[in-house]
Amino acid sequence: MELTTTPRVLAIIQAGGAGGRMDVLTAERAKPALPFAGSYQLLDFPLSNIVNSGISDVWLSVQYQAESLEEQVRNGRPWDLDRTRGGLRLLVPRQGSGSLDEEGFAQGNADELYRLRDDLRRAAPDVVLVMSADHVYRFDYRELVATHLEKDAEVTMLVTDLAGVHGEDPADHAVVEVNRLGRVTGFAYKPESPSGSLVATEVFAYRTGVLVELLEELHRSVSGADSEREAGDSGLGDFGDLLVPRLVERGAAYSHRLEGYWRDLGQPHHYLNAHLELLADETDLFEGDWPVRTQQPERRPAYVAAGAQVADSLLSAGSHVSGTVTRSVLGPDVVVEAGAEVVESVVSAGTVVRSGATVTRTIVDTACDIGGGAHVGGPDTALDDPDAITILGRDAQVSGDVAPGGRVPPGGVV
Repeated sequence: MELTTTPRVLAIIQAGGAGGRMDVLTAERAKPALPFAGSYQLLDFPLSNIVNSGISDVWLSVQYQAESLEEQVRNGRPWDLDRTRGGLRLLVPRQGSGSLDEEGFAQGNADELYRLRDDLRRAAPDVVLVMSADHVYRFDYRELVATHLEKDAEVTMLVTDLAGVHGEDPADHAVVEVNRLGRVTGFAYKPESPSGSLVATEVFAYRTGVLVELLEELHRSVSGADSEREAGDSGLGDFGDLLVPRLVERGAAYSHRLEGYWRDLGQPHHYLNAHLELLADETDLFEGDWPVRTQQPERRPAYVAAGAQVADSLLSAGSHVSGTVTRSVLGPDVVVEAGAEVVESVVSAGTVVRSGATVTRTIVDTACDIGGGAHVGGPDTALDDPDAITILGRDAQVSGDVAPGGRVPPGGVV
């Protein structure tokens, strides 16, 4: 596809999943609203990549726990997307319109695109850029679009190699095989026995007309073959079930390699490991003139009291440390009292760790109270096991011990 003018790109961020694998952390919030690096949320990263790439037409799908995202995005103001033409558009579940296949929540990211097919026809962009909202990375999407147009592709997927990445299993992703020209020759969605370590990052550039026509074609074929589906389910599922495999079969699917840092934070051990990698300066997330923008209220600067010990850690605005913090990330307004110790943990906004308490290899949600003498997590926690990471849900109150791998629900008392 050759264009004589700058291509019109529409970015769609799919932020609707329930995020069940994050357990108590997503019981009351959408996964893209999870905090990251203290002062940010996961959604900040795709939105910042988009605006830094010069794309100003953005649709944001907010389904599960949508209210947890609406205040954060503020109509796109932190990213200069609050504009009359283009800008940020919030997509919410539709009720009472369209066919029975389109009622309520989408049943997968391909199903969601099917529900948007008429909107895509009307918008008529040259390229539809679709991405997940729970990955952290920095990337100029214009590079992906350029490859997409140069190859005259029907779909171009951003791929990365997970070989050697601690705790990552390619079987959790879509495994991709490519030839020397970058054409995708094999695509296996969450295979039991991966053929390699090259995976799709869930960032796809689609040719709009092909995408819409193929979604409708697939829906017709599924509808004719399956009469057992429930209302509200088109049968298209996720991108890796029918949509992308069919595009690969058609022979015009290509790849673009992401060479920098990329992590899927959909499981507790990945979430904690990503923070530890950030502290070890193993990421490129905050380098150079590629700002990560966010919506944060103003707070006083972080404070470290005399006698406190802080090493290899990030302290967000408003945090107050009188105890010991080692290889950890503290969110805004976190208090670590004298005699308390936090090690290799992520402690979110407004939490208090009281004198005599220890928190080790644990994810602590917002506004928790960890009482004096409590012991949460432990130093022998395996960092490659999602079930081994200790997690405290928001507003939890802990006065006793929480063993490694323990879970305390939002508002729970231990």
